Amino acid sequence: MPDILQISDPVTPPEWALLQRALIDAQSEAIVAFYEKYFDERGYLQCVPRWGGNDGPDDAAENMLNWTLLHALGAPDHVIDLYKIAWDGHLKQYTEAKTVDVELGREGMYYKEFPTMFDWFHHGEWLSAFVLQGLTDPDDEVYHARTRRFAGFYNGEDVQALNYDRDHRIIRSMFNGSRGPLLRKATALDWAGDPIEIEGRFRPGHGEATFEQMLDHFKGYTDVVGDHPLNLGSTTLGFNAYALTGEAKYRDWVLEYVDAWLERTEANEGIVPSNIGLDGTIGGETDGKWYGGCYGWAFSVLNPATGRIDHRNASMGRTHYAFANAYLLTGDRKYLDLWGNLLDTINGNSREVEGKTLYPRGYGDDGWYEYQETPVSYGALELYFWTQDEKDRSRVPDSPWVDYIEGRNDSYPTVALRRDFDVLRTKLEGMREDTSAPDMRMSDDMNRTNPATTDALIQTMLGGIPTGRVGYPLHCRLRYFDPAGQRAGLPQDVGALITRFDDTTTEVALVNMNPTHERRITVQAGAYGEHRILKVSTAASSLEVNDRAFSVRLEPGCGATVSIEQNRYVNQPTFAFPW
Repeated sequence: MPDILQISDPVTPPEWALLQRALIDAQSEAIVAFYEKYFDERGYLQCVPRWGGNDGPDDAAENMLNWTLLHALGAPDHVIDLYKIAWDGHLKQYTEAKTVDVELGREGMYYKEFPTMFDWFHHGEWLSAFVLQGLTDPDDEVYHARTRRFAGFYNGEDVQALNYDRDHRIIRSMFNGSRGPLLRKATALDWAGDPIEIEGRFRPGHGEATFEQMLDHFKGYTDVVGDHPLNLGSTTLGFNAYALTGEAKYRDWVLEYVDAWLERTEANEGIVPSNIGLDGTIGGETDGKWYGGCYGWAFSVLNPATGRIDHRNASMGRTHYAFANAYLLTGDRKYLDLWGNLLDTINGNSREVEGKTLYPRGYGDDGWYEYQETPVSYGALELYFWTQDEKDRSRVPDSPWVDYIEGRNDSYPTVALRRDFDVLRTKLEGMREDTSAPDMRMSDDMNRTNPATTDALIQTMLGGIPTGRVGYPLHCRLRYFDPAGQRAGLPQDVGALITRFDDTTTEVALVNMNPTHERRITVQAGAYGEHRILKVSTAASSLEVNDRAFSVRLEPGCGATVSIEQNRYVNQPTFAFPW
């Protein structure tokens, strides 16, 4: 590690710092209550374990959403300990759980600790806590084994899970997993799971009143054969395996697969297609229609709970993160330029109606449809975060956080942190009011009361994009480590606030709220050390760094704003701690 930056300017603990620490502590305590209510001593979720897109295993895992990240921010060790018990418990629970009518889960809903066969909309949600575990626990041997095994389902290493066709660079079905791809049309039963009683017992998340309505919800979800942009979510497994091991084979596979999608998008006039045939051709399993298939550009279906047509094109909602995986590995802007061009191409098909400009979301046999008053902006904020280009800034919808970073919303940190306190309070009220018995609960019932709420902490502490439940890596300007505790996260009593950033500079306010003891902190550039720090300075001193991290000694009751000069996306990403 380089020399230590000394900070010895006395400060009064600011409100944002007090709120950060209080929010971490409150959530950490609430997780204990949540665990005691909804998990048993084995880590089994106290619900009726089912298969399916309504309330399947992915929703069970979502009850641990943000726990690993919260620990990486500085939460006490019991948070990661409870996560591991609950994660291991749910793996065993859903391996033991078997379907009767649904073919795909008759030998167990999980095989080799992974769903046997489902889509990456749900795989991504299932993996959201797991893929971030490496940020705080990169040396865990079980985590290493699982990460390698899961990546092996998609890079061709597992002979029982031949999801990937290397010759055509495709994942062969939208339904894929530890038992390979589904190479037939999916049925509503495949999606909905075994029949269950509903009225008076369960509350399905899609609002269905009967099992027949659950089947009707998935009636049109049949065309799953061939590749779909959602499958790009699997690249996070390769990214994680590379960040853990440094083995080139994982990096090579991610780039091979993402490059194939980049080429298909360019060949399709700049629009990512929603079906690739088993022969590698665009629209190959949907009569040549690039917009076809389940969750495709033309995927509009009847919602039986409302009687209305719902538009469920999932071709863009998460795909930008996969191209960012390739960008993290290469620093090559072609992966980001593709996304900006895609947004411009879609919005370029706007039309004027009664003096208003409307922008399309879907594309079918008759061309563009589902016009709305706002431009398509999937990934626009993230794209600007990655590039810091003014052209990309122009596509970003109104964002109080961006306004704050650009100096026009100074109250944002305290407002956002207080808002997440309100969210936490509402969740805990919902948990206390829940009088259901375990056999009245679906696996997703508890998702709404999971206490881990990290959006404001990610933005204020890390200068990052909230991770949500998409199953992709964390993107942030800075991350922190406690050298005394030899762990990830801010040391006790320390607050960190990203106040500004641009293409080459990040400013962070660091404060030690303890008036008696000094605190030491290691500051890393990027979630995976992907940026290089050139120089750091305060009003009182400066330090040449030329590394991915530097150390700070905060005297008792002291703080300062540190300006960090950096080159972004020039280091290979790694989970390894800075020391």
